[in-house]
Amino acid sequence: MAEEEDDPAFDEDFDDSGNGVESGHGKRKRLFSKELRCMMYGFGDDQNPYTESVDILEDLVIEFITEMTHKAMSIGRQGRVQVEDIVFLIRKDPRKFARVKDLLTMNEELKRARKAFDEANYGS
Repeated sequence: MAEEEDDPAFDEDFDDSGNGVESGHGKRKRLFSKELRCMMYGFGDDQNPYTESVDILEDLVIEFITEMTHKAMSIGRQGRVQVEDIVFLIRKDPRKFARVKDLLTMNEELKRARKAFDEANYGS
């Protein structure tokens, strides 16, 4: 057990980057591991990808989300993130822009369907 503490590879479990991803115990809290594993498998990786691969991908995802959030907070209404701010930031990336538009359209359709369902069942 003492050998484990002296092993430099043991230190890889700790986040020294200071980007706020770590929990109070020094070990990073993995927020998207399950979803990323499923996505990696869906895109052709092994059903059980290497933990290191998932960790690197998760670090990239969290970095992207953090940067986009900071940028979105700096435009529009200061200190608030709104959907329009995110759409504004990705407007020059056609693939992301198209995907966000699809998801927003789908969200609106779901809202209308839920409202129609509730009105039919509860008779507003």
